[in-house]
Amino acid sequence: MPEPIPRRRLDQPFLGRRRFEVDPDVFARLSERIARFLGTGRFLAIQTVAVVAWITLNVTAMSYAWDPYPFILLNLAFSTQAAYAAPLILLAQNRQDDRDRVSLEEDRARAERTKADTEYLARELAALRLAIGEVATRDYLRSELDKLAERLNPGRADGRLEAKGR
Repeated sequence: MPEPIPRRRLDQPFLGRRRFEVDPDVFARLSERIARFLGTGRFLAIQTVAVVAWITLNVTAMSYAWDPYPFILLNLAFSTQAAYAAPLILLAQNRQDDRDRVSLEEDRARAERTKADTEYLARELAALRLAIGEVATRDYLRSELDKLAERLNPGRADGRLEAKGR
């Protein structure tokens, strides 16, 4: 028995198989490549050569002139190119803005981690300085021993004990 076709609800997305699946990122990457190419000197050189050839052929070859002097077809081609180039460039800029936003968020997170690490190390360093302040240092021990030696042998000027010969 064939399975009944479920009724499609208009408030829920259709999750059935699609015949033609397009990755939106593929079109965006393609538009970025086109936008990058439109901004190169190579594109300008190719376009200049094409325009000069177009005008030359239409002016010199009178019998084969497909676009006479006002060059309306050439203007139409430029208008079409501009109509497609502007949205492609805007799409590329939007994608670049998205990448910049992600990069900025990563930089902020990295800066916060670095700040937290620096604050932690500063606290640890302060704790070590306090701990070292309570430890008897070599100079402190030497001065205390000199005072003790002075009390034991008050006659010595430098406060050091003489080693008694054996």
